[in-house]
Amino acid sequence: MLHHYTYLNENTTKWVSFVHGAGGSSSIWFRQIRAFKKEFNVLVLDLRGHGNSKPVLKDTFKEDYTFDVITDDIIEVLEHLDIKKSHFIGISLGTILIRNLAEKRQDLVESMVMGGAILKLNVRSQVLMRVGNIFKSVVPYMILYKLFAFIIMPKKNHKESRMLFANEAKKLYRKEFIRWFKLTAEINPLLRLFRANDIQIPTLYVMGAQDHLFLPSIKRVVKEHVQSSLYVVENCGHVVNVEQPENFNIKTIDFLKAIPS
Repeated sequence: MLHHYTYLNENTTKWVSFVHGAGGSSSIWFRQIRAFKKEFNVLVLDLRGHGNSKPVLKDTFKEDYTFDVITDDIIEVLEHLDIKKSHFIGISLGTILIRNLAEKRQDLVESMVMGGAILKLNVRSQVLMRVGNIFKSVVPYMILYKLFAFIIMPKKNHKESRMLFANEAKKLYRKEFIRWFKLTAEINPLLRLFRANDIQIPTLYVMGAQDHLFLPSIKRVVKEHVQSSLYVVENCGHVVNVEQPENFNIKTIDFLKAIPS
């Protein structure tokens, strides 16, 4: 089972579950925990191979990871904790997992907050993925990871986010990095499904105005999906919860508290 921890709030039955992105860990939410645990019960977890969810021997002999397999990891934790329904907050690739969870088990998802959401790969992103697939087995993975982080988060004010994710990525084993990178092979059809299917769960997209790779597609989707809204954070890049945590916390907590019980 994934490593996880909870903060219980005796004044509410509502849960908020945090899902980090590829190469990160639960530690990226440290600026959210204090604010959210005052209002909700909080679940924070490490995806497989990340943080304290270390790979185990049986995983060595399994087939390549899929988004469904990793989503099932999250469902296993929810069922273990007997969480019947939760708000979900994700960042970057974590938003894909949350959206996939909503497709598989809509009954578990009360709402979604998608920070630095990924719903479409533009031409630059597609080229980036192809280059990574070509060189992933021969180039040291940290060089690739730092290159990708710089392309996604190129500005000076993105430096903290780049460094945070790079430091967390160092804790990944090379084999784990390659397994996660292979997920890109199934990402396009999955994202097409997400764009086409208005799942009608209350959803807030929180995007940095400087998130040049992913913001344009989010703007289009929000116009088409009935229960979706967009909040754009000025002077901010991809990892909005790290770059502007107070802004992120206030906006997302207000959104969650406004959802009818």
